[in-house]
Amino acid sequence: MVNVTLLCSPKPIFKQIHTIPTLRHSEIPQKTRPRTRKLSTAGLVLNPKPTIGIVGSALALALAGSASASELPPLLLGTSLQLSELANALSLPTWVIHVSSVVEWITAMALVWQYGEKSGFESWKGLSWGMVPLLGGAFCACTWHFFYNSESLEVLVALQAALTVIGNATMCLAAFRICKSSDKRSQKL
Repeated sequence: MVNVTLLCSPKPIFKQIHTIPTLRHSEIPQKTRPRTRKLSTAGLVLNPKPTIGIVGSALALALAGSASASELPPLLLGTSLQLSELANALSLPTWVIHVSSVVEWITAMALVWQYGEKSGFESWKGLSWGMVPLLGGAFCACTWHFFYNSESLEVLVALQAALTVIGNATMCLAAFRICKSSDKRSQKL
């Protein structure tokens, strides 16, 4: 998130430390005026704040290990607090990926629906409905992992597989409907 914010910031990442003297356009005769400008980075120095943010994020991602409570040093846990997790427990970064993927999918569904409403292409709303089974499959996966991949809940794995197949088929059908409706609109023009 920090990387995206820093890279998309309206403030420049690079700053110029000195200027290079150039001739004004009025001083150059019309016939010898260059048609293109060459880009030079000789006078640029990295702005330290975005650079530190990007390097820090890269190091944090590269050095992130398992966030399992059972791997914390004994000094931090003390003797009165005994935390134990199963061997098949998901790490914190894996949970972040699972949850953010579900949130991202819900956001995509909402954006597709809004596009269908605002553009007048009602067939796009069908794509949003076609995404629902895949969301159900994501919920199955998260639920199964939440309960430490319990054998008693293995039916969720089969349900997730079925919802994935159904969701792929419904999205394919919705994409076909979008294609057909756009063909009809282009023929009217």
